[in-house]
Amino acid sequence: MSSRLAAGYRVYAVDLRNHGRSPHSRVMNYPIMAQDLREFIDDHRLASPFVLGHSMGGKVAMELALQDPKQVDKLVIVDIAPKSYPSMHGQLLAALRGLPLLAYQSFGEIDTALAAAIPEQPVRQFLLKNLIRDPHQGFRWRIALDAIVENYDELTKAVTGEYPFTKPACFIRGERSNFLVEQDTPLIRRDFPHAEFTTIASAGHWVHVDAPDEFYRIVTGFLSPAPM
Repeated sequence: MSSRLAAGYRVYAVDLRNHGRSPHSRVMNYPIMAQDLREFIDDHRLASPFVLGHSMGGKVAMELALQDPKQVDKLVIVDIAPKSYPSMHGQLLAALRGLPLLAYQSFGEIDTALAAAIPEQPVRQFLLKNLIRDPHQGFRWRIALDAIVENYDELTKAVTGEYPFTKPACFIRGERSNFLVEQDTPLIRRDFPHAEFTTIASAGHWVHVDAPDEFYRIVTGFLSPAPM
């Protein structure tokens, strides 16, 4: 999706701490990840960028917008609300953590091993992007999986601000997901009074994976006109 959006925008696909090539840390919560994002914006001299985040990334984006609204021009939040959540990824994280990575010879073997715990193939393929081949044997995680598991309680917490974010915000949800529901609207309106809401009928929580064309249309429509 980043490469597709890059046709009309300058896109920075930022990995949160403990993900991708970003630094790994035993400390992981929304205020500190919003600070990471703020430092990235400052280091790259980005003037009031559009900020888009999905799930945990959406909470980081909301935290940044609420704590430092001058850093954000428009906000796109995908299938997440600013509320606290029960443990919803515990089974998924346990499945990833329980994989004996040294025992596998191919991505296909790992995909098969995960199928019982994670039956949705697009989700498995998305998660397997966090795996890389170990130069000596098997595979290893690119993410700091242990740190993410240890900080999971922090990642279920709500994000709040002293003042609302009064700039444009777009909340996109998947109809088949229960992460962002109609009952969340008053809470969102409190912190994001100019929020608009869109539901993609064919999508679950991984909205951009399940319905990429519709997702792209909604995002670009909200952000238009595109910068030159």
